[in-house]
Amino acid sequence: MTEKEFENILKLGESYTVEFKRNISKELKNEICSFLNSSGGKFFIGIEDDNTVCGVNIDNKISSQIQTLISVIQPNPKLDISEYTFKKKQIFIIDCKTDERKPYMSLGVVYVRRGANSQKLLSPDELKDFFQKENKIYFEKLVNENFSYPEDFDSNRFNDFIENANISSKTSQKQIIENLQLFSKNSKLINAGILFFAKDVQKYFEHASIRCLLFKGTNKSIILDDKLIGGSLPEQYKGALQFLKTKLELRYIIKTARPRIEKYEIPEVVFKEAIINALVHRDYFEAGGKIHIEIYDNRVEITNPGGLVNVIKDNEFGKRSVSRNPIIFNFFQRLNLVEQVGSGISRMFDEMRMQNLPAPHFLVKGIFSVTLYRPINFNSWMQSPENKLTKIQTQILIEIYKNSNITQSEISSLTDVGKTTVYNNIKKLKQLGILERIGSDKSGYWTIYYK
Repeated sequence: MTEKEFENILKLGESYTVEFKRNISKELKNEICSFLNSSGGKFFIGIEDDNTVCGVNIDNKISSQIQTLISVIQPNPKLDISEYTFKKKQIFIIDCKTDERKPYMSLGVVYVRRGANSQKLLSPDELKDFFQKENKIYFEKLVNENFSYPEDFDSNRFNDFIENANISSKTSQKQIIENLQLFSKNSKLINAGILFFAKDVQKYFEHASIRCLLFKGTNKSIILDDKLIGGSLPEQYKGALQFLKTKLELRYIIKTARPRIEKYEIPEVVFKEAIINALVHRDYFEAGGKIHIEIYDNRVEITNPGGLVNVIKDNEFGKRSVSRNPIIFNFFQRLNLVEQVGSGISRMFDEMRMQNLPAPHFLVKGIFSVTLYRPINFNSWMQSPENKLTKIQTQILIEIYKNSNITQSEISSLTDVGKTTVYNNIKKLKQLGILERIGSDKSGYWTIYYK
């Protein structure tokens, strides 16, 4: 390192990959761990927090201190330790190079780098989300030691996949599997391959299945049908799709000299997208939960374990896509079952609006669920005594039902109700979960949920 390079480091100060220390402290072990779990970095021992070089006595004692500190880090880190002299003052440099052995732990705790600081990961969700982001811990990339290839491998399922995915079958099965990156380093089939091509998927992952239920009414009191759908992920998709198609109302549109058009009460593209999202984005680490598809008189609810990935903020939902299972996502994409990345959610909103249905309603915390409301008789619903709507609230909803783009000022004018009163009643309807604004105040629209 030249003197000019060192001066530039001092000038820039501490960062995501650089930290200054006056001397050795017991916290250094945790901070080394955080660098190893992130993008690597360097510690400069002998520099104050204000970037002033104070120097440090380099002797056997400091070397012994560092060795003692790093001895509690597992796996055993490979560090480059060197000395540097700047204006007759000695600096001790610890270069932490990250590698594929992550996660590193200091006394059994994982630390990561957040900006210019080290942070302890406390919850299982934080651990999973961080290392998914670091391309480290993915359920689909792990190996199930109980699975044997080719004994437990279903060649028929595999052949169907490569045919539907337009993959050439001229090379050997094993070579295609390698090309699809489904083998681990020790030639074991990874979980993604098991979920698609095992002879008995549920033998290895009982929770990787879909439970489909049909209820009478709007609650869970009376079950009319209950079906558990297993098999490979594509088979689960087909089975769930068939269940919905047999339970939802279908009408036929007949136009002269043209084949009849089948139209479901909820747009088919919407519930297809919802099923695919559940299979592609569910948290397969959650062994206690299955995907649920529940059909009620007024709605369909599709729920899967695992909320929104932490790296996606709530306001980015539908605009940005980060998958927990990129291999599974890619395989469904090869089968032409996945929309362009980031476009599926917006298409669901568009399709529901085109059919004059309420916008899809999403929950993204802890679990991920979407509610799709079925068509109802609006006037009958409005008159239902269960709603307990005031006269003004009824007027507001009628105007919004007639024109979802209507403004609050226009509602005030049409109903002859003051703007403040309209605003307060809309706020109350939102709190009741009956009304929601989709998009911005300027370009968005209203949607009514038939609770």
